[in-house]
Amino acid sequence: MEQKLYTVNFWLLCASSLLFSASFNMLIPELPAYLSSMGGAEYKGLIIALFTLTAGISRPFSGKLTDTIGRVPVMAVGSTVCLLCGFLYPVLSSVSGFLFLRLLHGFSTGFKPTATAAYVADIAPSSRWGEALGIHGLFFSTGMAIGPAIGSAITASYSIHILFYCSSLLAFLSIGILLNLRETLTRKQPFSLQAVKLTKNDIIDVSVLPAAVVTLLAYFAYGSILTLIPDWSEHIGLQNKGLFFMVFTISSLLIRFVAGKTSDRYGRVSVIKVGLLILILSLLIIGLFQTVSGLLLGSLVYGFATGLLSPATNAWTVDLSDPAYRGKAMATMYIALEAGIGLGALLSGWFYQDDLSMIPSLLFLAAAIAGIALLYIFIPRKKRASNQ
Repeated sequence: MEQKLYTVNFWLLCASSLLFSASFNMLIPELPAYLSSMGGAEYKGLIIALFTLTAGISRPFSGKLTDTIGRVPVMAVGSTVCLLCGFLYPVLSSVSGFLFLRLLHGFSTGFKPTATAAYVADIAPSSRWGEALGIHGLFFSTGMAIGPAIGSAITASYSIHILFYCSSLLAFLSIGILLNLRETLTRKQPFSLQAVKLTKNDIIDVSVLPAAVVTLLAYFAYGSILTLIPDWSEHIGLQNKGLFFMVFTISSLLIRFVAGKTSDRYGRVSVIKVGLLILILSLLIIGLFQTVSGLLLGSLVYGFATGLLSPATNAWTVDLSDPAYRGKAMATMYIALEAGIGLGALLSGWFYQDDLSMIPSLLFLAAAIAGIALLYIFIPRKKRASNQ
């Protein structure tokens, strides 16, 4: 009898991910201006880079813990970090305190998405992994869509401190849902210090490196966008800095209804090739058409690209992985994702330095790096899974 996909556990997981995603994404549009108000404008590139640094560092630990103590506890750790950071931002109000919190906050995405992806793969039939990851991604992306827009509205109507507290509230609700999930790891072990002791074999799952390389190169663009678009939106006359993020995430949501199933049917690599081409096109549109309409059109096309790429690369990672080390496999893919975002944010912030004339060139650089990913995926390699 085929395993069911749309179970109560699946929908609970999706709801928790929506709240978790909204919790940290609602802060993104307002953080560059907040940092500038504290006198730290030159550190804008670190807003995302520090976050992704600790997310990447924590991935091997979260991957091993996911495969030992269970999926649910690791997810709960990620949401708890968001809960704590929301309360700490108003307290640590210096530039150094803010940057420290960005480091700490990164542990949230270092833990929860790793265990979540493994959980989805556990409860979904293997023939529908793309569909399952795509539908789950709808909810995560909904959080990305509503979070920035709501965050900007809360800040405009109240204050950024109220925004931080609202972020904590959403994380708290995410934890409450997680506590009602059934654990899927069958050979669960109690937590011990040995469980967080890493060997060189615990850090990277070499079997999923093709998917990881493509992920790293593709997500460089996202780091650039997170760093540059809030200022670029304001420069060209788009007052709600969260609108760009809302448009691209809604378009990503729409394409995800079919993207996962498409990769199940036609193969992950075929869908990824199309996604990369659309990604390159979106960055060229944003850089060339320096108007509000051009920005929103680029945002729409960028959303289609990410909506295709995300479930396909996730499912490709699952295809290539050993079920006994699924946590490590997903951690490897997310390390690559965070590295791509972090490098994109760091380099963009470094070259940008509040010089708006640099932004189009930096977007074209991100397009070129996505082009390298497209070239890489055409390199012949041994077929490791039927869905490649």
